[in-house]
Amino acid sequence: STVHDAPTEEMSNSSSISHFLLLALADTRQLQLLHFCLFLGISLAALLGNGLIISAVACGHHLHTPMFFFQLNLTLTDLGCICTTVPKAMHNSLWDTRNISYAGCAAQVFFFMFFMLAEYYLLTIMCYDRYVSICKPLHYRTLLGSRACGHMAAAAWASAFLYSLLHTTNTFSLPLCHGNALGQFFCELPQILKLSYSKSNYHRELALIVVSAFLFFACFVFIVFSYVQIFRAVLRIPSEQGRHKAFSICLPHLAMLSLFISMAFFANLKPPSNSTLSLDLALSVLYSVVPPALNPLIYSLRNQELKAAVWRLMTGCFQEHLNASQLW
Repeated sequence: STVHDAPTEEMSNSSSISHFLLLALADTRQLQLLHFCLFLGISLAALLGNGLIISAVACGHHLHTPMFFFQLNLTLTDLGCICTTVPKAMHNSLWDTRNISYAGCAAQVFFFMFFMLAEYYLLTIMCYDRYVSICKPLHYRTLLGSRACGHMAAAAWASAFLYSLLHTTNTFSLPLCHGNALGQFFCELPQILKLSYSKSNYHRELALIVVSAFLFFACFVFIVFSYVQIFRAVLRIPSEQGRHKAFSICLPHLAMLSLFISMAFFANLKPPSNSTLSLDLALSVLYSVVPPALNPLIYSLRNQELKAAVWRLMTGCFQEHLNASQLW
């Protein structure tokens, strides 16, 4: 039986919904298995890349600096995003199903929003780190001591947690009347809101979305202002080598930031599409799954310290394995 033949269940309210139907990745067994293999490859690449960065930063004492501390936190958000959406999609592709439980859907909405918000807040904090290191280098240790970095990271995680909890609780308190079929391969906040018919609750959720848009815009303005100051300071550096070093510090962060913001705008402002289902699915994978897999590559390409630490970690593990095999 094809996955498109699964019926959409009409429900009068959210309390009678026991599960949701996710968007099918494909309608033939061969394509389902192909999607499973693609998701497996992307998730393994993300786990390997982010895992290497976590290990390199944790083991390399010379990397215990504010820049790499925030990068470590950012890596955890990438792993969280991958682990939230991909396993269920792989399970559904492998077992030819579309079901996700009500509690599982709520968990996906919460954790996806939590990790995405935490990533954006951490990227904003990393922008402040770049600003201080280039524009106020003499005050770097004072403004970004270990306690200050810990407080900023904790504030990013805590605010993302509280805001995601508020959003998820309000969203799943809405009465749902438009069935239980979602137009996405994972549970996403806008897809749940489409199933609601309560105007009062919907307006309450809309108010939360307006607040989140304001916070997003405020962070964006801070990022733009900071980078204007950074580029003005870099252009005043007399030596070409100094300018190159300053740009090498900023470019990986700027690339990750550009990827995140462009994908966020695409996800939230994409107009209704008349394109094929395959194209829509490809675009949704592009903004929800690919960035966490690409971020380790983007960050390590321009950072010589991190590349050297990862290389030492890999060669060290290989040497230990070689020595162990020789003992046997």
